[in-house]
Amino acid sequence: MAIDLNLQAPSAAGLIWRVTRNDDPTSEAEREEILAAPGFGIHFTDHMVDLCWSEKGGWHRPQVEPYGPIALDPAAAVLHYSQEIFEGLKAYRHADGSIWTFRPDRNAARLQRSARRLALPELPTEYFIESLKQLIAVDGDWVTKKDEESLYLRPFMFAKEAFLGVRAAKKVAFYVIASPAGPYFPTGIAPVDIWLSTNYARAGKGGTGAAKTGGNYASSLLPQAEAYEKGCQQVLFLDGPYLEELGGMNVVLVTRDGRLITPASDSILEGVTVASILQLAKDRGLTVEQRKVTIDEWREGAASGEIVGAFACGTAAVLVPIGRLKSDDFEIVHDGPEATELAMSLRDELTGIQYGRVEDRHGWMLRLDA
Repeated sequence: MAIDLNLQAPSAAGLIWRVTRNDDPTSEAEREEILAAPGFGIHFTDHMVDLCWSEKGGWHRPQVEPYGPIALDPAAAVLHYSQEIFEGLKAYRHADGSIWTFRPDRNAARLQRSARRLALPELPTEYFIESLKQLIAVDGDWVTKKDEESLYLRPFMFAKEAFLGVRAAKKVAFYVIASPAGPYFPTGIAPVDIWLSTNYARAGKGGTGAAKTGGNYASSLLPQAEAYEKGCQQVLFLDGPYLEELGGMNVVLVTRDGRLITPASDSILEGVTVASILQLAKDRGLTVEQRKVTIDEWREGAASGEIVGAFACGTAAVLVPIGRLKSDDFEIVHDGPEATELAMSLRDELTGIQYGRVEDRHGWMLRLDA
């Protein structure tokens, strides 16, 4: 490992970063081979961000170091009490070669909300954004030039204090890793089938549903496996009669008169992508409704022709139309063009903003390599 002795000057966040460069980085030829077919979450860049927190010292020792295993004491609190949170966002290369990300302030704020719920320290927004810039400064070559591909950024935080006792940890680690990302679904941008889970719940009132914590996703794995068995790509969860969200995305219904309806609940994770898509819809003069939605409303609306389609959206997949909702008792089929055309038009506008092809009217993009 080669240590960059020219420590960077204090950043905008007031931290002095130490950079230790990987002395055996991925070769250009190997990187290009990976970027030719990156998949999703399979390959990782050469470096990662490492930032510590302690009850006494606060946030300290910011550094960029070679990507590699993290040493943990067997008694580390995260291994026993699941005190862990994470985020997900992307870096995009524009036509002029510059590297940008999309609404990182929203991800920073969501990480702070998740931290509060999991009794973890809140990382200041300026530290969050600076950590992305620091990683891009050394691994920017991993941001692909291909359209519809990007570099997925995964910030995460966990309790690393070694103790066996049910209380908030006094030592915490924050990391950022990065992975080149191709299409989330192997089939590409095509309607997906969704399985309706009636035997499992994603979260309950007062639980951790609104936090981005690993336990929520762990509890979705069994019903997700059930969805695969039924020939579906994703699973939809309910809270009693009400729609919640998919295993990793939000759901939006489209009505015959062009209204967009998305479930509202204290146990739904606040999505950056869905919020942005709904804003773009409002910009077009469309009506957006965020409220409680029952499965019967969707079923009856589809049968009457009032609800003409649906789509799912999230950071990884961006937006995909829902072609079919399956359950043991019924099936909802959306095969008309109206909702799909609207969904794909909104997707094109959003990705156009992200890749610099469409005007960023709301100031959502932030340059990372400046």
